[in-house]
Amino acid sequence: MYRSTRREFSRALFVSAAGAWTTRAAATSGARDPEAPGSITDVPGLRAGHFTDSRRPTGCTAILFDTDAAASVDYDGSAPGSQLGVLLQPVSPVESIHGILLTGGGIMGLAAVAGAVRYLEDHKVGFNWGNPNMLVPLVVGAVIADLEVGDGRIRPDADAAYKACQNASSAPLEEGCVGVGAGATIGKMLNNRNYGGMKSGIGSRSLHAGEVVIGALVVANSVGDIVDWRTGKIIAGALRPDGKAFANIMETIRSEAESGHPSHAGYNDPVLHSTTLAVVATNAEFTKTELAKIAMMASNGAARAINPYHTNGDGDSTFALSTRKVKSDLGVSVVGALAAELVSDAVLRAVRAARSIEGWPALRDLKMAG
Repeated sequence: MYRSTRREFSRALFVSAAGAWTTRAAATSGARDPEAPGSITDVPGLRAGHFTDSRRPTGCTAILFDTDAAASVDYDGSAPGSQLGVLLQPVSPVESIHGILLTGGGIMGLAAVAGAVRYLEDHKVGFNWGNPNMLVPLVVGAVIADLEVGDGRIRPDADAAYKACQNASSAPLEEGCVGVGAGATIGKMLNNRNYGGMKSGIGSRSLHAGEVVIGALVVANSVGDIVDWRTGKIIAGALRPDGKAFANIMETIRSEAESGHPSHAGYNDPVLHSTTLAVVATNAEFTKTELAKIAMMASNGAARAINPYHTNGDGDSTFALSTRKVKSDLGVSVVGALAAELVSDAVLRAVRAARSIEGWPALRDLKMAG
């Protein structure tokens, strides 16, 4: 599990008043162990599971709760594919939900959400509708576009989502090319110029601060490059034709723009083709409105590690959840700042855990020049 050092924790608290609580929380959190980064399932009251389709790289990931959870969302992408996401806006009177399903298959993959609803109904989870024995599960769905990987006619369906729910547990969530991350790819913005993209997947991270646990999960599926936000170096993304160096998307864009002859037609950013999904969760009690701000802050974590991000074709979405298990002195700004760092790290873990498939090399298999 990710445990922040005193220095790291104090740095994260720059947005909040320093005081005795800071010292106590930093001391309690222990030393950071990079070999045990933790998982979103470390958050008490939350469990998660994957279904991966063996017929082609695609799948879905279910996030379920012991009891209903408060939730909100930040939609910064131009073309998010979602179901019931409008219920997470602060103006909606619905204060909690029962699950989230992240799925491949593009817009058609939203049909899989019905399987998660059926699973929860079978297990008598849902809002009391008022009629005897009538419970209505609220499951928010979100999709990534993975239709260019393998046979796009094969997509997660309701049975796939049901199996993902059956697999949900509090055990550390498997990372890489599994579940919704099975078909994830990155670095696609220069594909029209014979620069190839790379394979990505799903990654997770967590930290403890006293009784409070914060976790993050990211499926990185972007047109942009992946940047190690601590060093500023590209670690995955658009590859030059020889596969031994990165094209550097932003450097290419900047160079062409400054030349006065930008080649807009050469950039590959079709609407609905790329979406990075992030979920941050905590056991600390927050309202839906507060979670909306935490989601906004957490989105910045992905922006540190993906460049460019939130492009015109992206459907990037960040969800924030609270299982409301503990009351805490931690404020919105502190949790949002910590969640953003976890999201940044989860992006990196998504590409580092990925494995190559035909036409889409993974970071672990690259032999870079120099």
